[in-house]
Amino acid sequence: MFYKRLAFATLTTVLLHHATVIAQTLPTDIRSNSPTLALSGESKLTFFGLEIYKASLWRNANFVAENYAQHEFALDLNYLRNFQGKDIAKRSIEEMRRQSKFDEALLQNWEIQMQKVFPNVQAGDNITGFHLPGKGAKFWHNGKWRGDINDAEFAKYFFGIWLSKQTSEPKMRLALLEPKFSPERVLSERK
Repeated sequence: MFYKRLAFATLTTVLLHHATVIAQTLPTDIRSNSPTLALSGESKLTFFGLEIYKASLWRNANFVAENYAQHEFALDLNYLRNFQGKDIAKRSIEEMRRQSKFDEALLQNWEIQMQKVFPNVQAGDNITGFHLPGKGAKFWHNGKWRGDINDAEFAKYFFGIWLSKQTSEPKMRLALLEPKFSPERVLSERK
């Protein structure tokens, strides 16, 4: 009985913590339109020892990694260094190229759209992307809406930078997709 109470108390604490994290991090529009999103995983990107950003993925319980483009989710990047928006867009295109062959005109169009949506960032800034399956993506900077890219193909490959099997950062992908907490795991470990 003690272990069941302990497991319940632990579950309650973790769920309240996750609700607080979501309330503090996700833009209000996402929280109000998708209240069932839960923190899935987090990871930090480093390059030659330099910390670039911390990524956090919020998803619903029915999310299937192999079919990520069919699900609603939010990806938040907390930048740990300063970057120009045009450089973020350019690097995004380079990463999207890893996933498929594209027409160069299409990539140029996507880069121009990203340059309009991605601001210059300073260490501590957040860019949050919200995936709308079959529609595209919405973006926020520090909780303020920046714009939409209404292109489902763009959204699939943009979020594929982190979630597709062709990502350049497979360990980050796994960390984002791995559940942070599993009530079943806690209960089974307590038996």
